[in-house]
Amino acid sequence: MFYALGLFAFDMPTLLFADLERDRTWRHPETETFGGLPSTQYVGPGTDTIFLGGMLVPEICGTYSSIEKLAAMAEAGDAYPLVRGDGKILGNFIIRRLNEKHANMLDNGKARSVEFTLDLARVPDA
Repeated sequence: MFYALGLFAFDMPTLLFADLERDRTWRHPETETFGGLPSTQYVGPGTDTIFLGGMLVPEICGTYSSIEKLAAMAEAGDAYPLVRGDGKILGNFIIRRLNEKHANMLDNGKARSVEFTLDLARVPDA
């Protein structure tokens, strides 16, 4: 297993992603001061967003139904634990966006390849 989002495992039979981008922020609100730099105070973590990007090529790796499974998970609106292959839990994430680009169309209307990007946002642990 490469990664898992809830019970969805990213691997050869389902869907592999080629790259992972993570953007984390921390909150430091500012208060204006007279004649000097604003003062700041650390108030906690901010957003934690992960973008997974890859390509589905059913003849080689992955299935169309895997994309639909992720869309159904997003539609449910639930948060899912994101777990790395070595067992490290990165937190609970919601699916904010699933972008697909279908290419190399066959005569039956199916794409020979589908590029995808999955946008995940961390939510507080329940």
